[in-house]
Amino acid sequence: MLGITALELARIQFGFTVSFHIVFPAITIGLASYLAVLEGLWLWSSDTVYRDLYHFWSKIFAVNFAMGVVSGLVMAYQFGTNWSYFSAFAGSITGPLLTYEVLTAFFLEAGFLGVALFGWNKVGPGLHFFATLMVATGTLISASWIMASNSWMHTPDGFEIVSGRVVPVDWLKVIFNPSFPYRLAHMVVAAYLSTALFVGASGAWHLLKRGHKRTSRTMLSMAMWMVVIVAPLQIAIGDALGLNTLKYQPAKIAAIEGHWEDRPDEAASLILFGWPDMAAETTRYALEIPHLGSLILTHDWNGRIPGLKKFAPEDRPNSTIIFWSFRIMVGLGMLMLLLGVSSLWLRSRSRLFRSKLFLRFAVTMGPSGLIAILTGWYTTEIGRQPWVVYGVMRTKDAVSNHSAVALSMTLIVIMVMYFAVFGIGVSYMLKLVAKGPTRSDLEDGHDQSVTQNRRPARPLSAVTDSFDAAKE
Repeated sequence: MLGITALELARIQFGFTVSFHIVFPAITIGLASYLAVLEGLWLWSSDTVYRDLYHFWSKIFAVNFAMGVVSGLVMAYQFGTNWSYFSAFAGSITGPLLTYEVLTAFFLEAGFLGVALFGWNKVGPGLHFFATLMVATGTLISASWIMASNSWMHTPDGFEIVSGRVVPVDWLKVIFNPSFPYRLAHMVVAAYLSTALFVGASGAWHLLKRGHKRTSRTMLSMAMWMVVIVAPLQIAIGDALGLNTLKYQPAKIAAIEGHWEDRPDEAASLILFGWPDMAAETTRYALEIPHLGSLILTHDWNGRIPGLKKFAPEDRPNSTIIFWSFRIMVGLGMLMLLLGVSSLWLRSRSRLFRSKLFLRFAVTMGPSGLIAILTGWYTTEIGRQPWVVYGVMRTKDAVSNHSAVALSMTLIVIMVMYFAVFGIGVSYMLKLVAKGPTRSDLEDGHDQSVTQNRRPARPLSAVTDSFDAAKE
């Protein structure tokens, strides 16, 4: 396939699958906690706007949860089909961690999800709120196990190699490996921030299109408070993760920064823009700020950052890609911070819901959190190369013995199926968002549709047959 090797095709296939999958768990984590907050506020205040928003976003959560489960199945199978040598080498650690995720998190989510979605009129309010909390807790536990497995691949600890295979000797060190706390916090906060931007964009869109409904104002207000809180928090966590990465994966930092020369006696400049040339071993057209690289990355005005030339060519990640993916992520983060600060300024002047410029800005920023997650993952995972387990197993030694033709065919099939299936799913989810919150059917604690039809409301029956009708 266009002269691409089997190894490169296997990496592209897994990267494509992960890119689709990671979006859905991120929204699931954020929406689950958002639903818990909405139901808690309704129970505390008896304000029906929170109840109406709960029902609205629970339908979107249900569709998103289903797509997350389905998209993740293919990714799990690829460990055996495309990365069998990795599974044989490190399966004694990654296998149990993924199993724990299913046993302690996925079953918890799935078990209480039915109560949260369909039990509104079947169980008491206290038990229903408990079910919503369990779903939210399950998403966080699930993220913890997945991040423990992935973080171990970046900063492996608590193991020995016996007869050519990894053997865990200290599970606490395996799970709480050096990068785990930073990467888990970074991912969970990214999920909350992405969901806040998504919810805020929905509220802003409805304010622009349908006037000042209370549900739309509440969505935007809650979302902007979350952005104000978590955007600067995410920057602080990212800084801590950067320090951790410099310690354990210095080649990745050098590639991200586009630094080639190893000058022990000189402070590092911050290269704002440029084009890292892997063949020429230089960053062309570099726009630099002296000392700022050292200050940001080491918190020392004269701190030292290693250059890529310090590492053997076969041990260098692709600087051209991660140099730019990192800057896209950071640039979007700065825009998120600007959105939060702008919302505070407008709120102080009672113009948060009336500034059309701000509302359009909020709508435009709707997908920015998910884009930042993707570019952040590209930075992290491509920056780990050429290692699948950093410093322990190279990626070229982990791939299965498949031909480029076979991997090309499966890649094409997966791409077609993913775009078809998840394209429909995402379109349906956006259709739900476009419909917006409607007046609740709940009255005196009873769902009239249940009373009349003798069946619980279903997530996939929440939208009219035509998109045009949904917009009216």
